Amino acid sequence: MAAFLVFEISIQNRGEYDSYRSAAGPILERHGGRFLVRSVRGEEGRLEVLEGGWDPERFFVVEFPGWEQARNFYFSDEYQKSVQARFASSIGKAILVEGMPWTLER
Repeated sequence: MAAFLVFEISIQNRGEYDSYRSAAGPILERHGGRFLVRSVRGEEGRLEVLEGGWDPERFFVVEFPGWEQARNFYFSDEYQKSVQARFASSIGKAILVEGMPWTLER
C-alpha cells in the first residue's frame, strides 16, 4: 500500500533552504519517492484555501511505494543530515499517511 509524506513549509532563509532542496531530492528518489503535489504560492502550481484559516506558503505531497520506504527515507542518516538545513531555514509541518483502497459505497 502506498504511503504519502505531506509537508507544509514556510521559508525563513531562502539560501539555506535551497541547499536542503538540492541535497534532499536525490535522497528522496533513491528511496522510491516521487512528488505528486508541489505547490508554492505565487511561484508554481495553484494553491487555494477553501476552508479554515490555513495559509500554506509551500505544500508538497510525496508518494512512496509503501510505509516502510517512506519511513526509511525520512529516518535515514543521509536525510536526517540534510533536513537540518530545512529545520534551520524554515518553519514546517510534516505527516506520514498510508493510502488505502476505498469506494464511494463505504
